[in-house]
Amino acid sequence: MASAAAMLSLSPPSYYSHYIHSKGLDQIATSTRRRRRRRTRLSSSSSSNMMVTRSCHIDSKTGLLQAAHHTVDTYIKSGMVIGLGSGDASGLAIQYLGRQLRTGAIKDIVGIPISVDCASEASKAGIPLDQYQDSSQIDFAFNDADIIEEGTLSAIIGRQRRQGDESMIEEKTILKAAEKLVFMITGKQYKVFLDGSIPVLVKPFGWMETAEEIEDLFLGDAEVWRRSSVGHSDPLGGDFPLVTREGHNVLDLIFTSPISSLVEVGESLDKIDGVVAHGVISKFPCTAVIATEDGLRIVDNTSNNEMSELQ
Repeated sequence: MASAAAMLSLSPPSYYSHYIHSKGLDQIATSTRRRRRRRTRLSSSSSSNMMVTRSCHIDSKTGLLQAAHHTVDTYIKSGMVIGLGSGDASGLAIQYLGRQLRTGAIKDIVGIPISVDCASEASKAGIPLDQYQDSSQIDFAFNDADIIEEGTLSAIIGRQRRQGDESMIEEKTILKAAEKLVFMITGKQYKVFLDGSIPVLVKPFGWMETAEEIEDLFLGDAEVWRRSSVGHSDPLGGDFPLVTREGHNVLDLIFTSPISSLVEVGESLDKIDGVVAHGVISKFPCTAVIATEDGLRIVDNTSNNEMSELQ
């Protein structure tokens, strides 16, 4: 395997010659409304929605806490095997699940963590843990997402810089193995038109050829950078390119145009030789618990075209 210095000494492809600035994330006004229950048929939507309203302004941190509590109280039952996710909302859900176990409200839970960090959090919370195996039967899983496509609930995970001991492969395997999956996000992470980056894991040998093929596939719509572990970032990965625990490089596929279909992007990446995994995950059935300024919005990707607003 060539050294990092040898890699960096290669003449980079033309598309590595310019940089782009990373795009900012949106933030999440006040609505005071008498709480009521109603049902309305929505013929134009392919997802089921439920709004749990609140009578005061809710900031994002409080909203994610409510999303975490709702996820545990609604979907987790005694005796389940749970895929434990990673991220701010997942950390809050793990802490709350631990308290529910200690009080006896939930019993006989086994957690399967998707990362070293969430395994540590779950252990501190007193949740019994097990490692994922191919034969593991997972009843339910929850996780954070960077962004979710409205309607399909296809999600992007792994945008944040990862440490080498984290595994996107294992994370996706556990989430897809679950009988039911819930993502917990803020309102501004639920969009019709997606932008930003998608992480792509590639084999280290010939990674530049793989990057070129990805670039050609999305020519004019995206750029490809190799992710760095520390220090200055550039298209070649800087002085210290990130290497996963499985020995793979991480490319960031950075879209400069709106992503028309996240599912199609994922399917196209799957066909490229040298691509090991990517940050697009599509799961059916899947539910999004969305923390909005007015309360929790619950959306799933089933064919039930109903919307309800609950107390």
